[in-house]
Amino acid sequence: MGRIAVRAAALFDGAASLGEPVVLISDGCVVDVACGPRASVPADAELVELPGATLLPGLVDTHVHLAFDAGRDPVGALVARADDALLATMADAARAQLRAGVTTVRDLGDRGYLALGLRDGAVPGPLPTIVAAGPPITTPGGHCHFLGGEATGVDGVRAAVRERAERGVDVVKVMASGGELTPGSVACEPQFTPDELRALVDEAHRCGLPVTAHSHALDGIRNAVAAGFDGIEHCGFRTADGVEVDPDLVAALARQRVAVGFTGGIAPSDVPPPPQIRRLLPAFGALYSRMWQEGVLIVLGTDAGIGPSKPHPTLPYAAAHLASLGVPALDVLRTCTATAAQVCGLGERKGRIAPGYDADLVAVPGDPLADLAVLHEPLAVFVRGERIR
Repeated sequence: MGRIAVRAAALFDGAASLGEPVVLISDGCVVDVACGPRASVPADAELVELPGATLLPGLVDTHVHLAFDAGRDPVGALVARADDALLATMADAARAQLRAGVTTVRDLGDRGYLALGLRDGAVPGPLPTIVAAGPPITTPGGHCHFLGGEATGVDGVRAAVRERAERGVDVVKVMASGGELTPGSVACEPQFTPDELRALVDEAHRCGLPVTAHSHALDGIRNAVAAGFDGIEHCGFRTADGVEVDPDLVAALARQRVAVGFTGGIAPSDVPPPPQIRRLLPAFGALYSRMWQEGVLIVLGTDAGIGPSKPHPTLPYAAAHLASLGVPALDVLRTCTATAAQVCGLGERKGRIAPGYDADLVAVPGDPLADLAVLHEPLAVFVRGERIR
């Protein structure tokens, strides 16, 4: 692949906004970024002109489920598919993410470790970079048990972590509370004991793996923070009565730099989120606004795939949702680029447009700092220097 120079009207490089950029790409990497009216194009580079566009780093969604098809019955569809058909479904979901400018996804729950195969080239053609957890660890009959990750007891959870390490996962995902997709699972109640969670974190860190917890439940979040989890997904502070904000727990999340995945973004659909979720949305919004103000590390982890209102992709809706809670647009863009790449363990090569970084770029019309809705309208997407058609 020869050298490519991409010229646009503006650039957000993952940290700051700059004008009149020329981004030089070679061998899948950014080799130079020049800005201003004097930025020149090397004579040996193919020029890609994107007038009026803003260049962004490829977007990063820290929580997707490629195995869920975003249909009316995503669990039933998954259970009915053989592995080959499920892998094809996952590849289609990944391509949809890529076309929308989401060039890195963290898959936090599949069946049979299929996301690892997708990550490692089981399906030809360009796909997003995939950070894979494999089947999430859950209790017998617990949330998402149908994905195959059941374990119990201190020894059982340690063995489950070792299995994932041997398989080559990038992150360990644990269902620390129940969830909405699984009949009989209670979202506001924890699933594992504090001792099990501590053993699980100890084993994961011993294996060199980060560990993130699905937890809607307030007590599940408390247990995960006390156990030393690196991340918490959803983090809704839910009790049987609703949402209960614990100021000490918010402070602990901020102090320990736990990466909290904001399950934001609801796409227009004739199948809205469940009524129990719709009822709590204002309280979730107030909670996340408070967490942002108090310095909690927040990333966009949309849960894409779990239903019609959570399609592949959901991230552009989530960006607008986070901004509606009082987060400035510049910070929203940092959250779903450089910050998310760091949380996914890819901060040295993803999430920035800078020399030495992978050439994952998305061009959008106009100025996303003025209107984040332009994230829905990518003009061009490059993944590792290859333009996606």
